[in-house]
Amino acid sequence: MTVESRTTEPAGRTSTLATLVREFRAAREAKVKTNFFGYVFIAPALILYLVFSIWPMFRGFVMAFTDYRFIYPKTLWAFNGLKNFREIGSDKVYWSSLGISLRYTLMVIPASIVLALFLAVLISKVRHFAGFYRWIVYLPVILPIAVTLLMFGQFYGEKFGFINVNLRQLGVAKPPNWLGNVRYALPCVALADIWRGIGFPTVLFLIGIYGINAELYEAAAIDGATALQQFWKITIPLLRPTFLLILVLSSGIVGATEQMMILTGGGPQNSTRTIGLYFYQVAFQFGDLRMGYSAAMALSLGLVSAVLTTFWFRVLRER
Repeated sequence: MTVESRTTEPAGRTSTLATLVREFRAAREAKVKTNFFGYVFIAPALILYLVFSIWPMFRGFVMAFTDYRFIYPKTLWAFNGLKNFREIGSDKVYWSSLGISLRYTLMVIPASIVLALFLAVLISKVRHFAGFYRWIVYLPVILPIAVTLLMFGQFYGEKFGFINVNLRQLGVAKPPNWLGNVRYALPCVALADIWRGIGFPTVLFLIGIYGINAELYEAAAIDGATALQQFWKITIPLLRPTFLLILVLSSGIVGATEQMMILTGGGPQNSTRTIGLYFYQVAFQFGDLRMGYSAAMALSLGLVSAVLTTFWFRVLRER
């Protein structure tokens, strides 16, 4: 190798390295600028989320360990440790309301899943106007909850309700007061809630069914499997992740509040006073508005939902 080549080779390497460094710095600066404008665009949504979601949750968590009463603002930071939670242990109304909530949950979730799966299978078999049927099933979900429940309140009316008017025409002299009877009130509210929310699990089941390879059904049919056997051996096992998703998203039904507030107000005889309605009443209606104790009940309800979610994951988790 000549002296000239040995002296020019390091210079070439140095220029190449300098070029790579300049390109890296330029790419990094461009990325920083891109990220900056991205943060600017998401800033309004992020601020709203922090103000109206994160901050209330944090404040509610802190309030659960205080004796805050709305009528006495000075009690906002009156920390009382675990006193609220000890009181929950001896609060008979709390446990009664929690039992009603669990009964309501067992009414709504299984019926919703079975009916949604049935509708999803039917719609998946439709060749024409399937989009229209999907829209019809999902329509109640996008309606305001107050509109839906007020409509059902008119259906359940004792004197002029749609159901009782038709029952009288059929010869029933004294049709029941659906929302005023301890026996019927909770199932009637559950029926309204099922109708209102059935579209969401139906769409999720449809997504899962459409994602199943059609060749599996063809192979099963060739082997002589009936439609019912294909449903139990192919559709149900492959929809297990969808079942898990629906169950997890439905766990919040334990804290149902609006349904009872609009239709029954917790009556008759507190037979529909769920735990969500109870801690709402404690915070905004009863006595000196004990928001601290209400926050503690809400936190305990969150733990109940977490336990339910963990249970669903352990039962239906993928292996």
